[in-house]
Amino acid sequence: MNTDQPKLTVRLARDAADIQAAQRLRYRVFIQELGGTGPLVDHALKLERDELDPYFDHLLLINTALNPDDGQHVVGAYRLLPCDRLDQTGRFYCDHEFDLQPLRATGRKLLELGRSCVDEGYRGGSAMLLMWQALAAYVAQHGYDILFGAASFRGTNPQALAQPLSLLHHQHLAPPELRVRAKDYQRLDLLAPDQLDRKAAIAQLPPLIKAYLRIGGVVGDGAFIDPEFRTTDICLILDTKAMTRAAHNLAPKGVTAP
Repeated sequence: MNTDQPKLTVRLARDAADIQAAQRLRYRVFIQELGGTGPLVDHALKLERDELDPYFDHLLLINTALNPDDGQHVVGAYRLLPCDRLDQTGRFYCDHEFDLQPLRATGRKLLELGRSCVDEGYRGGSAMLLMWQALAAYVAQHGYDILFGAASFRGTNPQALAQPLSLLHHQHLAPPELRVRAKDYQRLDLLAPDQLDRKAAIAQLPPLIKAYLRIGGVVGDGAFIDPEFRTTDICLILDTKAMTRAAHNLAPKGVTAP
């Protein structure tokens, strides 16, 4: 896809080198920047990876001016796991954090999202929007009905996140038929509605969560504390029709999805 930044393009990973470049980016963001870890993290090669990587599609933001031979060309990444690959994986990634039975019970076509990250030097511009444009095209091409995935707050102290977590519970809770529930349950409604400071709560919301909420995203019941990544995770759920409309409306002038 051509973009308003000529050196950037968005496409799916084509080979193992592309995936390794995405894992190298994830290492920089999740391990070096955010202080996470994991059983399959390779500190020698500086790769953040797990056993499900081979089964995901990897949506990549690429700077075509950078040399792919040294693996620095991937500057943004998003993992996508279609529900029709469960016969190979046996599970979604966030099955270990959330009870996803309500989503499975819908009979609708599901797509799990995860490991969203952008290199520090490309944040604040159109990079994430360009990736969302490509994601919307992928969703439309394959006909997915529901997007979902774990989204993270930095830190493992829920009390420090009482305002944003309570806001999510009181104003953005998923309807009962989609309401997945966190395992090792941490309640979200730490504050009563009349104790909410909306401005303070929104200020603490990560940009990715804000973006999903703006296009109709909702959250599951409860949070999961992830000690490896040092995060507090909630499950975001999105009707893809809302996302496709929003991506079209927010497209930069002259930008089309692939």
